[in-house]
Amino acid sequence: MTQPLVILYSALLLSMSSCAPKQAATTPVQPETTAPQTAATPAETSEAKPLMTGASQIQKYLPMLKGKRVGLVVNQTSTIENTHLVDSLVSLGVKIHTIFAPEHGFRGDADAGAQIKDSKDIKTGLPIISLYGKNKKPLPEQIQNLDILVFDIQDVGTRFYTYISTMHYVMEACAENNKPLLILDRPNPNGHYVDGPVLEPEYKSFVGMHPIPIVHGLTVGELANMINGEKWLEGQHKCDVTVIPVANYTHQTAYDLPVKPSPNLPNAQAIALYPSICFFEGTTVSVGRGTPTPFQVIGSPYYKYKDFSFVPVSTPGATDPPFKGQRCYGKDLTDPSTAQPFTLAYLLDMYQNSTNQDKFFNSFFEKLAGTATLREQVKAGKTETEIRASWEPALSKYKSLRKQYLLYPDFE
Repeated sequence: MTQPLVILYSALLLSMSSCAPKQAATTPVQPETTAPQTAATPAETSEAKPLMTGASQIQKYLPMLKGKRVGLVVNQTSTIENTHLVDSLVSLGVKIHTIFAPEHGFRGDADAGAQIKDSKDIKTGLPIISLYGKNKKPLPEQIQNLDILVFDIQDVGTRFYTYISTMHYVMEACAENNKPLLILDRPNPNGHYVDGPVLEPEYKSFVGMHPIPIVHGLTVGELANMINGEKWLEGQHKCDVTVIPVANYTHQTAYDLPVKPSPNLPNAQAIALYPSICFFEGTTVSVGRGTPTPFQVIGSPYYKYKDFSFVPVSTPGATDPPFKGQRCYGKDLTDPSTAQPFTLAYLLDMYQNSTNQDKFFNSFFEKLAGTATLREQVKAGKTETEIRASWEPALSKYKSLRKQYLLYPDFE
């Protein structure tokens, strides 16, 4: 444990008697109480005080956990400074009963899509239940002895990143079993951007569970409030959610993640490109898994131009990448200037210059796109401008809906 955390924990323990746990636990944070009605500029907001994640504001939620049997939905991103949330809470005497782990596992080192087995945390001996194996939703018997669950996982602001699907199922399990859920919010590194086709109900899957665009422009706390407010849980149930908001944050605040959110998103460049090139997971194009620069290069054996190439190999987090051992030709996107907020340019180029267009797409593409229309538009040679026009009016309708659930200023 770092020295600042030791000091903070000591102060918190001394001040516990002055906290009001009952009031804090039963008063959920509402959008209108956290977002200012008039606004300082993004620069004024960000320079005045340092950003603090929900997890870092221990004094706001520790009283809710003291004396409770707690379940944590966490992974490697669940940290306070350099200390894992599990270790921090254990040191404060919180009775953690169970750890629930999403895709990539508790330590975040498993391949995308790999089956994660239940296990035990080596450091604490706590049981770890996988929510990316046989069951993606906590079973009643797995949470019946818990008093409260805590969700603290870093998202990257895209519909197909599965941590928000895990949150959905956790909310659903809590609602069905009358368990409260505490969400420790974290910034969205893709900020306020909202773009892409809105998911159509028939393409709902674990890589897209909600009628939201590919780049949704919400933090997980805001999305949880939207899920509740729009009654998207099974049976239109409502989860008892309390959100600890990020302090001193706006949707324009630049945020570099201190811990990579998954094995193949190692840096800010990969995270910025992810919304635009994750489509290729449903095509014959590699996104650079098995290279030193995943989600920063794209290529295929079938791309006609040969001026840039790479060969995927087995690497930690990508033990069997697409086109393993084969030379792929494509584009080097490691230059920061290539990280546009969201673009179809890469998808259109790789298709138009593929020597194997008949097999370019596979059935996973529709799940990622959230619609069957995009594939047909690309094949028909539509321009990005023409394709974008087809996202209306659904995209504008979503943007209006989003404003109802914002916890943070959004300067447009």
